Amino acid sequence: MTNFNGTISAQEQLLSIQNRGYAYGDMLFETIKASHGKLFFWEDHYFRLMASMRIMRMEIPMNFTMEFLEDQIQQTLKTSNLDKSSARVKLSVFRNEGGLYLPKTNDVSFVITVKKMESDFYELRNDFYEVDLFKDYYVSPTLLSTLKTNNKALNVIGSIYAYDNNLNNCLIMNTNKHVVEALNGNVFVVTGNVIKTPPINDGCLKGVMRKQIIDILKTDKDYELVEASISPFELQKADEIFVTNVIVGIQPVTKYRKKLFTADVSKRVLEKINVKLRLS
Repeated sequence: MTNFNGTISAQEQLLSIQNRGYAYGDMLFETIKASHGKLFFWEDHYFRLMASMRIMRMEIPMNFTMEFLEDQIQQTLKTSNLDKSSARVKLSVFRNEGGLYLPKTNDVSFVITVKKMESDFYELRNDFYEVDLFKDYYVSPTLLSTLKTNNKALNVIGSIYAYDNNLNNCLIMNTNKHVVEALNGNVFVVTGNVIKTPPINDGCLKGVMRKQIIDILKTDKDYELVEASISPFELQKADEIFVTNVIVGIQPVTKYRKKLFTADVSKRVLEKINVKLRLS
C-alpha cells in the first residue's frame, strides 16, 4: 500500500516525470523499522527530517507534526496488514513540481511505502562479510553529504563495484582521503578499548542508528568513544569494524583485505540496543 499525501491506495502512485525528486533529486527520505506498530527511534527520525528540510529550504507544512506523520505511517501499516508484524517504512518528502534548478515553490508532498520484514528486533549477523575501499569517487565533506537524499549516484556505482568484486560492502572516503562511512550505513572501528567513528563534519550521514550507538557507548566505562577522522591505514590495525543502519542494526565486518576481525563489541552493543527498545 502507498500513502500519497494522506490518500492510501493499493495501486502504486505514478509520479509525473516533472516530479522534482525524479528530475533533480530534490527529495529527502527516512527509512524506519516498525515492529508490531512501534516505530523504532521515531523521534530521532522526525527531527532529522525536519532539520534536513530546513537545510534543503523546503517549506515545512503546519500539519507536519511528529504526531501527524506517525499517524500517517500507522494508517499505512494497518491498511497494509503490517501493524501486527515487522516492516520497513520509507517516508519520502519532495518539493512540489515547477521550475528548473530554481523551484517555483518550496511547498512539499510526501509518500509513505511499507514492506514486510521478518525479524522483530535486531539480530547479530555472524555470516562472512568482506569489505574494501571504494576509491573511484569521493564524498565532499559538506552539510549536504550528511542528508538522506535520493542523490545516491556514488552509492549505486559503489554497490555495483562491490558486486563485481565479490564484496559484501565498500567503505567510502571523502576528498581528504578519510574513511567516512559504508555504502549503506555508518562505520565504527574498534582498536583496543577505543571505538572511533567519523565526525559529521567529515561528511558522513547523520545516521539515526549511529546516534543510538554513540549514546550507548558514552555510558560504557569499558570503552572510550572518539568521533575523529579515520585513515585507511587504521583499518588494518583495528580489532573490529562494524557497519550500522536502522534496518540491519549492526553488521560486523569479518574481513578487510587480508585482515580478519572479531565481533565482540558488535554483540555487546546490539544487546544494549535491543534492551533499550524493549524498555522504551
